[in-house]
Amino acid sequence: MSEKSMPLRLVITTPKTIRNRSIAGVYLITDQQDDLLKRVAQALRGGVTVLQYRAKDKPYEFCLEEGSQLKQLCSRFGSLFIVNDDLRLAHALDADGVHLGQEDSSPQQARELLGPDKIIGVSTHNLDEALKAESDGADYLGFGAMYPTDSKSITHMPGTSGLAAIRDRVKLPIVAIGGISPANACRVIEAGADAVAVISSVLAAPRPEVAATELRLLFNRLAPYPRGGVLTIAGSDSGGGAGIQADLKTITLLGSYGASAITALTAQNTRGVKSIHGIPPSFVRDQIDTVLTDLPIDVIKTGMLHTPAIISLLAEYLTEQPNYYPVVIDPVMVAKGGASLLELDAVSIFQQALLPQAYLLTPNIPEAERLLNCRINSEAAMEQAARQLHGMGAANVLLKGGHLSGGDAVDILFDGQTIQRFSSERFFTSATHGTGCSFASAIAACLAQGEPLREAVRLAKNFITTAIRLARPMGKGHGPINHYLAAKETDQ
Repeated sequence: MSEKSMPLRLVITTPKTIRNRSIAGVYLITDQQDDLLKRVAQALRGGVTVLQYRAKDKPYEFCLEEGSQLKQLCSRFGSLFIVNDDLRLAHALDADGVHLGQEDSSPQQARELLGPDKIIGVSTHNLDEALKAESDGADYLGFGAMYPTDSKSITHMPGTSGLAAIRDRVKLPIVAIGGISPANACRVIEAGADAVAVISSVLAAPRPEVAATELRLLFNRLAPYPRGGVLTIAGSDSGGGAGIQADLKTITLLGSYGASAITALTAQNTRGVKSIHGIPPSFVRDQIDTVLTDLPIDVIKTGMLHTPAIISLLAEYLTEQPNYYPVVIDPVMVAKGGASLLELDAVSIFQQALLPQAYLLTPNIPEAERLLNCRINSEAAMEQAARQLHGMGAANVLLKGGHLSGGDAVDILFDGQTIQRFSSERFFTSATHGTGCSFASAIAACLAQGEPLREAVRLAKNFITTAIRLARPMGKGHGPINHYLAAKETDQ
């Protein structure tokens, strides 16, 4: 059916608030693969703010049913639902708006047919097209391509330089499109994109919610300080060198907002742990819930969880959440002085319930050995262990090599596809109390501030190495690292 013969009626409504909702963040375009509803639901959970339904070569009745289900998903997650090109389908679904190509109807025609409250987007490739779309009444611009892509034939590729050139010339939100992924999205955002349009980099990912979250967090890189929020769930160290105290020092000094939920109270100093007082699991949950239902938390970091009950409740709580939170899990098991910080029967529950929910798992070698029941005595063994831990469900694994003997201290990052090696000078010092807590918190803070994972690990590695190097003698045992001077030096 042609547009001229579409059974559309003029819609006259009072403008609603929908057009005032900004087009920003992760803009997901649907693909033509199987299990679309399941994959889109996962992506929406990861923070997709706009879904564009691209119903290519599908029967109209099928599109009505599928589009209706997608719209319901968007409503559940508070995301906008946009239909690609098809005004008839957009009208029938009462979509939040429509996205038009250069050869499609004009924004004025779309507005007349769909109503004044609907959002109209237009694909553009240069400044002239962008200015015309703006003058014609578009609400946002699609602009690209940024990079080559397999989703369609590219005839215009202005790239990030073209985006930067038009950014100050148009006032509308700009959705950058074309070959964008978490690996290159930073340049697109810094060039002026309000949103990034993606297809396969999210929908073809093993875990769409993880891929969507990685893109969403990148937009924090332009936010004012404190930049991003981190909730640390860990034990309290009365000596101040590790646990909640070290976490909050690190998060704050690196420029993010830190909140906390305490799992246990410890009486400890640099020489060891004298006693541990566990917090009731219900109260741990209350702490977590009151933070997440009020404060803008981007990343969760866990440390000492202490008991099977707390591990179970945290795993269950995270599963219940409508939104996906990337969790940096530091599997704290033993204190520097040798005291056990995790009850013996908690390890299997940790492996089965919580480890698979890790965005990043950060064990040191003894912790990895305990989780895998194996010996790790070389970098090659570290790589194999990182792969095994990923196979147990962690999306990414950073295996820390500080316990290996040798020259440099080498950490291994495995993201499911590639191994990345991070090396730093090894310092022979007893001032290493809180290194694991602080390292994981530094990564969490960098992620919350919009750094991609590899860069977040690199920056955190630099921070923790500097904190060890600048540590000053304190106490009679394993002294704390120097958070303050490390943050000051690495910020320069």
